[in-house]
Amino acid sequence: VPEDQADKLLLASWDLPKAVLEKYHSLGVVQMFEWQAECLMLGQVLEGRNLVYSAPTSAGKTLVAELLILKRVLETRKKALFILPFVSVAKEKKCYLQ
Repeated sequence: VPEDQADKLLLASWDLPKAVLEKYHSLGVVQMFEWQAECLMLGQVLEGRNLVYSAPTSAGKTLVAELLILKRVLETRKKALFILPFVSVAKEKKCYLQ
């Protein structure tokens, strides 16, 4: 992330609703890793372009997907399909995103 865009590491700088920010903050998520912010700033990803990224287990891939989905759904008022690898993870995210 360029130095002049260091604020993009903070979740609060992504124009998310207060309730979403509060939920993330309650889980201890206040900012992203640099690579996560870079993913969100690539090309036209936030306008719906595709993004393929890879990271180790527990590196934070899901946060990138969640933020992309939340921003697109809130801005376009369209539905999204979030595919997760395990039923337990799907149930957890369902409760979390509601």
